[in-house]
Amino acid sequence: MVNALAACAAHGTLDMGVWIHDYVRSRGWELDVVLGTSLIDMYGKCGRIDAGIGVFSSMAERNVYTWNSLIIGLALAKSGEEAVSWFSRMDGEGVNPDAITLLGVLCACSHSGLVEAGRRVFDSLLRGSYGFRPEIRHYGCMVDLLGRAGFLGAAVELIETMPFAPNPVIWGSLLHASRTRGESSFGELAARRLVELEPTNVAHHVVLANLYAEMGRWREAEEVRRLVKEGGLRKDAGWSFAERVG
Repeated sequence: MVNALAACAAHGTLDMGVWIHDYVRSRGWELDVVLGTSLIDMYGKCGRIDAGIGVFSSMAERNVYTWNSLIIGLALAKSGEEAVSWFSRMDGEGVNPDAITLLGVLCACSHSGLVEAGRRVFDSLLRGSYGFRPEIRHYGCMVDLLGRAGFLGAAVELIETMPFAPNPVIWGSLLHASRTRGESSFGELAARRLVELEPTNVAHHVVLANLYAEMGRWREAEEVRRLVKEGGLRKDAGWSFAERVG
């Protein structure tokens, strides 16, 4: 049943997941930690975190993975305030969070625009309050949080000061936020870094060229196009050098 629930969670097949839950109840099976956590995970990933909370509340025993499934489910549902509240309750019950817990909380804050709550959690993580230091994934969540909220300067400062070399995911997050906010200078920075990290990815070149065109920097846009052509890079379907005039 645990394996079947994992498949339902991966493919979003809620109806089958509900059928399995009904089957478990009809058989009178006890919701142990493994089965209960699998149900919460399935409900969270299938968009029914309310049912997941019901399962959580009915469990006699829980572990950190159970809490993680609940918090991540709330993050996916963009219920940031609830996720933070459950995280506080987790702490109050003496359950030590792990790296995944903090990822879930930071993602929940990001999706719900809870900048100050996210900063408090991240600052505690930096101080080692949870017994471990932030990984690059936690920094990525913070960059996403700051970018979504429009604090692009703070996001760049975090990228430049973190103890890891920023990867394409982090620069891609900044690029997306910059494009959404219409901040071309930050978008150019992110696109240039992406080109440096993945020079054979034509999508990055296309975005950079289009940014230059949007800013009226036609010579630089044309130079990027020339490099793509001379490098033999091929554009996938859906990507185009679209220029915005005026």
